[in-house]
Amino acid sequence: MKISEQWLREWVNPNLPTADLVEQLTMAGLEVDGMESVASAFSGVIVGEILSVEQHPDADKLRICQVNNGSESVQVVCGAPNATEGLKVPFATVGAALPMPNGDTLKIKKAKLRGVESFGMLCAEQELGMAQSSDGLMELADDAPVGTDIRDYLGLDDSIIEVDLTPNRADCFSIRGIARDVGVLNKEVVTEVAVDAVAPTIDETLPVDIQAAEDCPRYVGRVIRDVDVSIPTPLWMVEKLRRSGIRSIDAIVDITNYVLLELGQPLHAFDLNLLSGGIVVRQAADKEKITLLDGQEIELNEGALVIADHDKAVALAGIMGGEATAVNDNTKHIFLESAFFAPVNISGRARSYGLHTDSSLRFERGVDYELQAIAAERATQLILEIVGGQAGPLIEVRKEKQMPKAVAVELRAARIERLLGLEIPRAEVTEILQRLGMNVTETDAGWRADSPSWRFDIEIEADLLEELARVYGYNNMPVTPIHADMHLKPKSDTELPVTAIRRQLVARGYQEAITYSFVEPKLQQLVCPGGASVPLKNPISADMSVMRTSLWPGLLQTLQHNLNRQQYRLRLFESGQRFIPDGNGLPVQDVMLAAAITGRREPESWSENGEMVDFYDLKGDLESILGLGGNSTDFTFEKGKHPALHPGQTAQLMRDSKLVGYIGAIHPQLQKELGFNQTIYLFEVKLSAITDSDLPKFTELSKFPEVRRDLAILINREIEAKTVLETVREAAGDDLKNLRLFDIYEGKGIDLKEKSLAIGLTYQHSSRTLNENEVNASVESVVKELENRFGAMLRN
Repeated sequence: MKISEQWLREWVNPNLPTADLVEQLTMAGLEVDGMESVASAFSGVIVGEILSVEQHPDADKLRICQVNNGSESVQVVCGAPNATEGLKVPFATVGAALPMPNGDTLKIKKAKLRGVESFGMLCAEQELGMAQSSDGLMELADDAPVGTDIRDYLGLDDSIIEVDLTPNRADCFSIRGIARDVGVLNKEVVTEVAVDAVAPTIDETLPVDIQAAEDCPRYVGRVIRDVDVSIPTPLWMVEKLRRSGIRSIDAIVDITNYVLLELGQPLHAFDLNLLSGGIVVRQAADKEKITLLDGQEIELNEGALVIADHDKAVALAGIMGGEATAVNDNTKHIFLESAFFAPVNISGRARSYGLHTDSSLRFERGVDYELQAIAAERATQLILEIVGGQAGPLIEVRKEKQMPKAVAVELRAARIERLLGLEIPRAEVTEILQRLGMNVTETDAGWRADSPSWRFDIEIEADLLEELARVYGYNNMPVTPIHADMHLKPKSDTELPVTAIRRQLVARGYQEAITYSFVEPKLQQLVCPGGASVPLKNPISADMSVMRTSLWPGLLQTLQHNLNRQQYRLRLFESGQRFIPDGNGLPVQDVMLAAAITGRREPESWSENGEMVDFYDLKGDLESILGLGGNSTDFTFEKGKHPALHPGQTAQLMRDSKLVGYIGAIHPQLQKELGFNQTIYLFEVKLSAITDSDLPKFTELSKFPEVRRDLAILINREIEAKTVLETVREAAGDDLKNLRLFDIYEGKGIDLKEKSLAIGLTYQHSSRTLNENEVNASVESVVKELENRFGAMLRN
């Protein structure tokens, strides 16, 4: 927000130079981003009056002007199209110094233009360093005193201060708000602008119906007839708007913008003749349309708040007015609006339409809910003074039940010393809180303070402590070492550190990704179709408007980003929370571990044959993580289904018969929808299932030799290998040390309904050497069990 230092000092004028004032604002939490002069350095420019204008005899575009400089009439040759008799303009006299774009100074001298002498120069804003470009001479007010130094007349020895406000300080989006803080910091009286109730001269009102009280609990309006919109905005107001970064449009719009900057209340003026019936504050119907002041036609979301008449929506509430009822050159009668919109309810609505306005910025952060009538009266005063008219009585509809209420906050004296590190006298604490506009009551423990109507950020004790600290002065607070009792949180020996999992994946060639917890609704529905999501009330953008229910959308977006930049071999993992809504719509948060791979199995080189990764590469990486906890046998992979994964290449990870994750290849349809040209393999597992590990214990190594037997069995191809291995392990006995499936064959030489499984069995005893008969007996037991249970037979 940009403010004029002179305008600020009209409200409160501490005995501080500009640099100290800027430093004080920054240290009080109103960070100053920059400061610049209102106009470039120049001298010798006064208010001049054009007495007469004649055409130059030798140049079509030049005119000869007689200019009154306050003491005499001098001749000036000028090429500006708006040089007319009676106009008062900035006049650079002979000897004046004007700024040039390259930083040099232009000295004004007596000159001849096409044979006609010229004693000075008539100036536009650009030539005074007040604008980047100008269409003609700068036109001054009719009552501008001729001969007065233009810097004094326009107050150009002024600075523009740009303040970067934090979201909690919505009360400072005005001259009034910043002046209030400066007054508190310097114990200076703030000179409020006098706002008296305007006596109505006509009885006309407009019916106002608030149908969305939760969104708009207060609406103030006024009918003003017989305004003259052709009257230009006074120069003093144009200058104040310009120095605040707002260009002049017309007197009515300029007045509403001026009150916005002065008091912080957004206003809007409708052309009364273009309104049908009365005003209705309601929610939009689905697909209802409105054309805004910027000419953009938008389709409204169902539930969007609009200001409507009895036929149509005429404004997007708290954001922008509609084109159909805008003030124009033919406007004679207006309806002035001043409303309060609930910040929480209106937040994010402007961004959902790609809009950002001065009004939406203020309403989203919170406007003083007691300011509406005052702002309407102030705007009415200015309208009647500048463009004339007849004002009707003030119309106010207020839904008391939905109006914000002052928050009573308890502040304990002991907390001041403990958290701020200093002891502030009780009387000074009371004075500071009262100067901040709070109603303060002293209690035995400290104080009870009621938040003022303009401070939406005063809710808890810490907020009052922050106010004390910034008003007392951060630089005045002592440096006190912090003392605290530190207790280490106990950590179980059976909890596998997440850092160990990260190190394992990095060692296997993965890179860690960190993605947003907010994702695009469409992408989330593609990955988890039909699943409910937790929507954000105030999203960063439309494509980040729901909480993720899986880590896969973020990883898939990251893969696509890298693939688009010719990175075709990718291994990414992420650990983070997912948010699944419960029956009440509240998010249940689970910490997940997810990974994705695609591309070549090995980095490209002369020794690499170009093989691409497959399901088993990712499964092997996941199994290596499961093995870190020493309890890999607790986990099993079973055939599964997931809407985002390939129907024939999907497994679900089980631990003790409980589902803890999924692994598989991306579904071909999803791959097509997302535009991937190569297959992606994914897994996602509950992190708690992996980190819950077994306590390591020592097992003595056997000194006796191992014995291995390999079996090739023919079995029905529909029977899962996992089931076969579980049966072998049960039948082999306690001496089976290792069991491995090392080949699966289907095809030539065996029945089409069968497959061949090659299984390696390794035996070892801890205290003796196993003899041939013991091993053979175990193998025979295995073969017999497979035959009985599955009809399997040894392959010749």
